Amino acid sequence: MTSKTLVWLQSGGCGGCTLSALCAESPDFLTALADSGIRLAYHPSLTEASGDEVAPLLAGLAADGIDILCLEGSVMLGADGRFHISGSEHQPYYRQIAALAARARYVVAVGTCAAYGGITAAGDNLTGATGLAWQGSQPGGLLGDGFAGSSGLPVVNISGCPTHPGWVLETLALLAADALAASDLDPLG
Repeated sequence: MTSKTLVWLQSGGCGGCTLSALCAESPDFLTALADSGIRLAYHPSLTEASGDEVAPLLAGLAADGIDILCLEGSVMLGADGRFHISGSEHQPYYRQIAALAARARYVVAVGTCAAYGGITAAGDNLTGATGLAWQGSQPGGLLGDGFAGSSGLPVVNISGCPTHPGWVLETLALLAADALAASDLDPLG
């Protein structure tokens, strides 16, 4: 079985979905990924690359094509993205998220923040927090209504605060096996 490449990004959020995923047992999170034929190529907390190593790593992965791109946390669009700057490229992080999504076979919003903007988008939302394909209950978000990965599948939303590790692992396993179709998703993805 050819392994599928997983890139996991974190933006405006608490990291709780990663912490929840790490609570998976029988098997644990990393073993479950490997058992599904998924290679974790990048995660800001779980892989070794950091600092100036990240930009060339992500550029290389994007050039080769990313099988599964996960985002945890909301996308910060306010003040032209100045609320979240990429540490390696010194650019608004939303630009990097959008560029990688454009090169991904599947795009997954992990958690309510990545799906809909979550708690970060509450109140006056001065940070311009949004989800990947939704702004609260309205279609749109960073990638816009109608976005689809190169597979043709829209953003797959795994809502929850935090998400249950089983939901994440089952969804990723289905994607790795190319066994999830648009007809399997509800109107919210």
